[in-house]
Amino acid sequence: MIRRWGLWLIAVNLGALIALSFAWPHLMVAPGPLVPAHARITGDCFACHAPFRGVSANRCATCHKVADIGIRTTRGVPVARRSSAIAFHQALRQPDCVACHTDHSGPRLVQASHQSFAHALLRLEVRGQCAACHRPPRTPLHAQAGRNCAACHSSTAWEPATFDHRRSFALTGPHNVSCATCHTGGDLTRNTCFGCHEHQPAQVRAEHAEEGIRNIDNCARCHRSGAGEQGGEREGDD
Repeated sequence: MIRRWGLWLIAVNLGALIALSFAWPHLMVAPGPLVPAHARITGDCFACHAPFRGVSANRCATCHKVADIGIRTTRGVPVARRSSAIAFHQALRQPDCVACHTDHSGPRLVQASHQSFAHALLRLEVRGQCAACHRPPRTPLHAQAGRNCAACHSSTAWEPATFDHRRSFALTGPHNVSCATCHTGGDLTRNTCFGCHEHQPAQVRAEHAEEGIRNIDNCARCHRSGAGEQGGEREGDD
């Protein structure tokens, strides 16, 4: 049984630890150094943290005005625009800085893994506006897809994508072949119809010339299946 003086000793030590944690939290908690941009507030833990509640988005916003993030620096200087940098913080449902940002490197054994952006943080009405932040790959396939990204991709991750081949060309009958038959060289961004004995370039070119069609580089533009023209565009269509 622990005597009374022992309990007092434990209480005094705990009190001392709590007091030291408030006096020098960066030394007692040891979360690791801050990112270089925040080095000047090292030791001023309560610039970002609220006692017993952790990081406060409101305290972050005292320096980083949400309306200015990605547009102006904390000193009001316009941010140099980069082609891939898009200001999107203004479209968040509410500020939740730690959902994406970790300013402390932390001890090596407990370093947090990289946090990816969760699209659920965005306001509902802007979640489908993918092109506001993302640029689609410049491939013929994505050129046909337009801005309907959700037809193949989810906001969880770019890959895996669920591509419905019928939207470009129905793989039915003799066209139900392996990918390499049309996408030669392992390049799924390009295709050719000249891999079968019935689709010889000279023969195809001659038959289309009779119809006044000269551009036969993209067969699927007009032929969406082996049955012929089904909803595709004709030469000269917009």
